[in-house]
Amino acid sequence: MQKTLSYLSPVYSIKPVPIGKIRANAYNPNIVAPPEMELLELSIWEDGYTMPCVCYYLSEEDIYELVDGFHRYLVMKTSDRIYKREKGFLPVAVINKDLSNRMASTIRHNRARGTHSIELMTNIVAELKKAGMSDNWIMNNIGMDKDELLRLKQISGLAALFADKDFSIPTSTLTH
Repeated sequence: MQKTLSYLSPVYSIKPVPIGKIRANAYNPNIVAPPEMELLELSIWEDGYTMPCVCYYLSEEDIYELVDGFHRYLVMKTSDRIYKREKGFLPVAVINKDLSNRMASTIRHNRARGTHSIELMTNIVAELKKAGMSDNWIMNNIGMDKDELLRLKQISGLAALFADKDFSIPTSTLTH
């Protein structure tokens, strides 16, 4: 007896997408040093693309925007030998989420693998707050604890990030 899956993960529907129909997102805080980029290029050359890129399809532009896989995408754009072998196609899994949830997906994918640029993480927190996401939503969706979120909000220096909090100056500290 074969069981039917009620949920089918995007990885079961990988599609080859021409590199020219893919663009980077504006919010990825992940940074890879040159030696690791060389290693990634070698890995893709030796093993092929073993992990698809994750994209969101923007139908009005007929473009796929990266959610995860920027550096695999960058290898395709910068390595002639890989571009030729792959005929300019990148393996893509497509997700259908709004922008805030795509940002959260990017962070979850990246955090599971490595480190982030503090400056870029601060920008993402600012964007999520501007989009109306609560502190709890941010913590729950991008794997951040309360102290880390507070530090990023403090680093940003944007009062808007604290707009949902009440602050007051204790009267005992005021001088007359």
